[in-house]
Amino acid sequence: MPLGTLDSTPPPFFRQGPSALSKLIFFSALALLLMVADLRFHVTQPLRAVIATALYPVQWLVLRPIIWGQGGSQYFESLNRSQAREAAAQYQLGLQSQRAQQVEQLTLENTRLRALLEMRTRLNTPALAAQVLYDAADPYTRKVILDKGAQDAVAAGAPVLDEFGILGQVTRVYPLVSEVTLITDPNQAIPVLNARTGARGLAFGNASLRSGTLELRYLDANVDMAAGDLLTTSGVDGIYPPGLQVGRVLKIDRQADSAFARIAAEPIARLNGSLHVLVLQPLAEQVPARPAAPVEAGRGSKGGRS
Repeated sequence: MPLGTLDSTPPPFFRQGPSALSKLIFFSALALLLMVADLRFHVTQPLRAVIATALYPVQWLVLRPIIWGQGGSQYFESLNRSQAREAAAQYQLGLQSQRAQQVEQLTLENTRLRALLEMRTRLNTPALAAQVLYDAADPYTRKVILDKGAQDAVAAGAPVLDEFGILGQVTRVYPLVSEVTLITDPNQAIPVLNARTGARGLAFGNASLRSGTLELRYLDANVDMAAGDLLTTSGVDGIYPPGLQVGRVLKIDRQADSAFARIAAEPIARLNGSLHVLVLQPLAEQVPARPAAPVEAGRGSKGGRS
């Protein structure tokens, strides 16, 4: 091939376009123009809307783990706070319930103590206030233990009563405590008087286990006694002061083949619920001692001579 026929232009692969400076100036001017046009006429707003719409599902998927993590942490935090608040509320509720029960108990005790004090002012017998500690362990007897004993001048045989009536009698005295046998014990007896008719009788504890009633024995079948009659202490035994309430007649069983009537009575005192009681001085200790018999002069002289 002749030399003159050769093309001196570079091949297309090595062709160079505009210079880098020209490109920089062009694109800078274009960017400036687009910014001014967008600021003035909002020409790129539709494009932005289309791009944002297209990218929304991708953003939603990418943000899900973050939102789920935040929601889970908030759920557990709120659950812990709720459980803590519930526990605090239950604790406060328990305290309020305990205080309410204590208020009711104190109100009841206050009422009973007032009634006891009123009864104490009506009695002419010296009395000592005591508190029931517990029931005796023997299930076949009806006994309670008081918190007063020999150190508090409690004497054996002393009557014990609550704000309603006779509760029992002190049968054993220890240095710090004392044992009281209730009037419903089968081995306990108390002389009573019918407040309506004046008929006297002897009330024993019913022998039936846990019956909680009294039984009047050795009364004639034709005795003037009716259900509802009030039985009080007669005072003839030298232990119980007269006029204290013992019980009320429940029923009367008059049998033709028996000379005695079977009379059941219900104690007036709260045998199972009394907490504060009065321990009275036995009536025999308040009676002056019998004066000694005078010694004959003749006998005294003979004794002296011998």
